[in-house]
Amino acid sequence: MARRRRDAMDWVDRAISFYKSAGREIALAEYMNPRGQFVEDEMYVFVLDSAGTMLAHGVNEKFVGKDFINLKDSDDKPFIREIVDIANSQGSGWVQYRWYHPTSRKVVPKVVYFDKIDDMIFCSGVYEE
Repeated sequence: MARRRRDAMDWVDRAISFYKSAGREIALAEYMNPRGQFVEDEMYVFVLDSAGTMLAHGVNEKFVGKDFINLKDSDDKPFIREIVDIANSQGSGWVQYRWYHPTSRKVVPKVVYFDKIDDMIFCSGVYEE
């Protein structure tokens, strides 16, 4: 089933609600739990700090602590920098980029919704094939 943009917004809203009730440490750990409530098929939550460092990633814990500000998509678009810039200036928004789809094994359009709360940018994206 193709995910819709509304799904990405819902996942970010749920992640923020969980953070507000559970606290930072527990929330970040839960976002990285592969069998937890924030990872399902190709949907997951990732969290950046306000400078582009990965604080949590639903499918690759090795990303945590790494600086992603200069990461680019397959068209050389610095999409993490765009997310961080918009989040820091406007609070929330959407960024579209091209990314590898793990099921189809093709590079396809993906759009991520994000919302900044405190010093963290909560993100979730959907493939738009």
